[in-house]
Amino acid sequence: MKEYKTITKVAGPLIFVEKTEPIGYADIVSIKLDSGEVKTGQVLDTSDDLVVVQIFEGTSGIGKGAKVKFLGETLKLGVSGDMLGRVFNGAGKPIDGKAPIIPEQKMDIIGAAINPYARDTPADFIQTGISTIDATNTLVRGQKLPIFSGSGLPHSEMALQIARQAKVLGEGEKFIVVFAAMGITNEEAQYFIADFERTGALSKAIIFLNLADDPAVERLVTPKMALTAAEYIAFEKGYHVLVVLTDMTNYCESLREIGAAREEVPGRRGYPGYMYTDLASIYERAGVIKGKKGSITQFPILTMIGDDITHPIPDLTGYITEGQIVLSRELHRKGIYPPVDVLPSLSRLMNLGIGPKKTRDDHKSVSDQLYAGYAEGRDLRGLVAIVGEEALSARDKRLLKFAEEFEKVFVTQSKDEDRTITTTLNMGWKLFGMIPPDELTRISPDLKKKYYKDHVEKIAGSGKTTPKYKKPLEGGVDEDDLKKEVA
Repeated sequence: MKEYKTITKVAGPLIFVEKTEPIGYADIVSIKLDSGEVKTGQVLDTSDDLVVVQIFEGTSGIGKGAKVKFLGETLKLGVSGDMLGRVFNGAGKPIDGKAPIIPEQKMDIIGAAINPYARDTPADFIQTGISTIDATNTLVRGQKLPIFSGSGLPHSEMALQIARQAKVLGEGEKFIVVFAAMGITNEEAQYFIADFERTGALSKAIIFLNLADDPAVERLVTPKMALTAAEYIAFEKGYHVLVVLTDMTNYCESLREIGAAREEVPGRRGYPGYMYTDLASIYERAGVIKGKKGSITQFPILTMIGDDITHPIPDLTGYITEGQIVLSRELHRKGIYPPVDVLPSLSRLMNLGIGPKKTRDDHKSVSDQLYAGYAEGRDLRGLVAIVGEEALSARDKRLLKFAEEFEKVFVTQSKDEDRTITTTLNMGWKLFGMIPPDELTRISPDLKKKYYKDHVEKIAGSGKTTPKYKKPLEGGVDEDDLKKEVA
């Protein structure tokens, strides 16, 4: 292989090499310094006259006398079933002090695009143990569902809780989590590792950690490393894999840094114009393939700068992915964890993964009724601030109370509380006990008859208030029968 000593410029993590033979995009490069140290890089841009190389270890110490050798191969990750329970850095090297991985094969980290014809429709439920996700914004196998957070909100705790509690329902299903953290502090890294070890979740996880003081270039390959490992475990070993990526904002900031070093024409807010394509190359690696037992589901987490959901990062992410989970600063200030705001949150594939034989026959109706009741109750808070609660009708007061109880009982749960979907839906029915059955307009009479069991305090139109029943009403609630009983 030829060696070149034609470095003309060093800018940030990039070096510019002139007068080379034809070089392939994304080829791996070896740079030998005058001191004898060897650094590794990757071709970022190539033309007849100039090759731009990004250096993984940083460009410190690289001078014009450094020898550049193009190796003619792309960056690959050695993968193996032994990766389970291991911790790697952002470049895919073990950092847990254990023996190196003996790879069963080496895979290109760019990955191969999934043929749209080969994709299967996501149709199976993943239980996270968090009520506001499982009931109202259900995660489905093969989906990409991001969490939109803000600075200071507990998205890291949520990421850990999801990684710890997530599971697929069904006999003989194999499930693991691939957890990739980008641009985190050393303190956060230690916290993540300690939590995985404390709960025993490390045994069914593969972890990639890129620290804030690691090179920006390494941050760009971290999610690709994680997804390459996920693809091998899913489609070669038959596992259902949940990939948690946090924080995608740090990834995009590195993308902007590299773009500035290349002196590219910036797009919105200084981010590269190709950021949409770059993010899509990551998010679209989730899915289910026909004839393959495994699946890849993604939970990207990003911090909205200034809590601005129209910022380019959440904006582009929302276009590519199938919904979003939005965290609320207002709920966080109330001391509510997890502070998920169900009103702007959405899971576009939810209806494919719920219902009879998947979760429960009342899931969709409970979700719709919870959403409707909470939305009306939230709207009434603005009215109360103007006219006072005394001016509200009896129905409005019930909805106002319902919204408050929804946040206290349904949204709020501890960081170690793992709720089954049955527990979550039963909690929804318990909340519906605050509302007369005829006002539950999103639920069919058959489901009310099957699930509605609670005390009725006032019969509409009777002009009388009943005492609370000592015995819960079983089955359907017939208003005429109740009126006779009151009389």
